[in-house]
Amino acid sequence: MNLEKNLVMAARHLKEHDPKLAPFINRHGPWRLRPHSDHYGELVSSMVGQQLSVKAASTIWRRVLELFAGKMPTPEQLLAVDSEQLRACGVSYPKINYMKDLAQHIIDGRLDMAHITSLPNNELIEQLTAVKGIGEWSAHMFMIFSLGRLDILPTGDLGVRKAVMLLYGLAALPNRQDLEKLARKNHWPPYESVAAWYLWQSLDNAPKETRHS
Repeated sequence: MNLEKNLVMAARHLKEHDPKLAPFINRHGPWRLRPHSDHYGELVSSMVGQQLSVKAASTIWRRVLELFAGKMPTPEQLLAVDSEQLRACGVSYPKINYMKDLAQHIIDGRLDMAHITSLPNNELIEQLTAVKGIGEWSAHMFMIFSLGRLDILPTGDLGVRKAVMLLYGLAALPNRQDLEKLARKNHWPPYESVAAWYLWQSLDNAPKETRHS
């Protein structure tokens, strides 16, 4: 079954089981998620763009690509390039370390890019978060928007936590355990990512990663 049909099924499932999400499902319809195959490029460029405006990140990323003749550098090229050349592009020293650590993890196989689309969630999260600069939130966003996994509950996302607090009448922001319990109670599995997307829509504050949607 293709992704589009799965998203239609997900919307139907969530609408039937969670009356709090139903109005937003009716309003927005099925999610038009568009995962892609440039997984390595996404990881590197997202490191460069961390905590920057879209414009600033785009400018720095363009300079990085120009350093490699306009092409995406291979992990080997990232490891070999002088850090000062990347710094001259506007990449901070911590981010340079992140990029080189990512490259090393890929080269030695600790991050299994060859099987990244089929690794179980827990295993992939463990591999991703072992890389400097990739936390659980970043791993969750990558798995949702780049890989198109529909069964990821982004428990550390502030938007999801705030939407749940407001929509379900909680007195405070829910923690991981609260979110997992609420997800089970409202039958979100196996469509936790889709539930999160409708929660973002309820705030009209979808994360920048929805540029893939």
